[in-house]
Amino acid sequence: MNNESRGESMTLLAIWRRTDEPGHDVAQLKQTDLGWLLNGAAVYLSEAGPARLDYTVQLAEDWMTKSGSVRGFIGPQSIDLTIIRNEIGWTVNGQRQPAVQSMVDLDYGFTPATNLQQIRRMNLKVGDKADFPVAWLVAGASSLVVLPQTYHRVSETEYIYEAPTVSYRATLLIPDAGFAQDYPDGWILETGNAGRAL
Repeated sequence: MNNESRGESMTLLAIWRRTDEPGHDVAQLKQTDLGWLLNGAAVYLSEAGPARLDYTVQLAEDWMTKSGSVRGFIGPQSIDLTIIRNEIGWTVNGQRQPAVQSMVDLDYGFTPATNLQQIRRMNLKVGDKADFPVAWLVAGASSLVVLPQTYHRVSETEYIYEAPTVSYRATLLIPDAGFAQDYPDGWILETGNAGRAL
């Protein structure tokens, strides 16, 4: 993304509808002096009751995660998490997360928005396939776990995505390495400029 000559910067916006349960998610990605800021809000019906999770991910210019936050509630449970990644590893609310020490990407299990930075950082060419495990936060958890993942770019806009430990495999539609437009059995894009390349 570079519109400096016009004195403006582009922002990606998206709103998704959940297809597995009632809910929506809205996200914004914008460039900052520090790199990129992803922020959004997921509102959905969980097994524990109505849920609202406001989230952020601060990314370096090369799309590596620097920090994140998740705040809100899942039914009666209050959520208030600050996630930091630095040269000594990851912490959640100051607690070290040794299980994900070598991970560089933060992925939230309650939104399709956090696939974007992985795909931008990987920059796979059509035909390429790569394993990209991430530091994964399950909704309601207070610690990070490793989520093994594989991406196989099969066309300009399609990625075969596999996460074997959660028994998920699907073809994701992701135009121009933007936000996912179709996340089978999970999310469908309703509107936004999510497919625009930055």
